[in-house]
Amino acid sequence: MSQAGQAEIDRDSKAGARAAERLETERVGWLTTVASDGTPQTSPVWFLWDGDTFLVYSLDSKRIRNLTESPRVSVNLDGNGMGGDIVIVEGTALVEPGLPSAADNPDYLVKYQPVMDEYGWTPAWFAERYSVPVRIVPSKYRHW
Repeated sequence: MSQAGQAEIDRDSKAGARAAERLETERVGWLTTVASDGTPQTSPVWFLWDGDTFLVYSLDSKRIRNLTESPRVSVNLDGNGMGGDIVIVEGTALVEPGLPSAADNPDYLVKYQPVMDEYGWTPAWFAERYSVPVRIVPSKYRHW
């Protein structure tokens, strides 16, 4: 159990190994940004976690304005419905326009192409719509 938070995940602990597995395989996370009036804004996102940082492709939306004005964010995974299997990541987000699009990111396509196919979306359509790459650098992981 790691409720206090730490800068890295201890993969040698049972809870840390489970948290890392979920961050590598879960398809949906909940990204929380903060609006200019201080209101938290939480949205489901698709993400890639490389063990160090997260990559999210976003609509050019209020979310981008929020994180540009206030880059502190959190990414949360759904729990088990009973208060367990929790993963919370706090960090700093920044827009990285120089990154490849979702359609040109092989790791992203491995993870999300099956879902795009289910929805009838092409990678090009998705990349045009979700055109803003956002890198999230974690500062604290909490999991239990």
